[in-house]
Amino acid sequence: MKLNAPTQTLWLVAVILGILGIIGNLTTIPFVSTYAFWFVAVAFILLVIGTVYKRL
Repeated sequence: MKLNAPTQTLWLVAVILGILGIIGNLTTIPFVSTYAFWFVAVAFILLVIGTVYKRL
């Protein structure tokens, strides 16, 4: 399987979601703190999808 670099936009969205999830776990943010784990999980899933598929 050949892996590719994710696009810059997808990478940026994943980083923002990951940072929001981490901050939401450490502090109280109304919506984010409730779903902090899922924010980080979705960020990692986006990075995996962006790495496996060619142009997303």
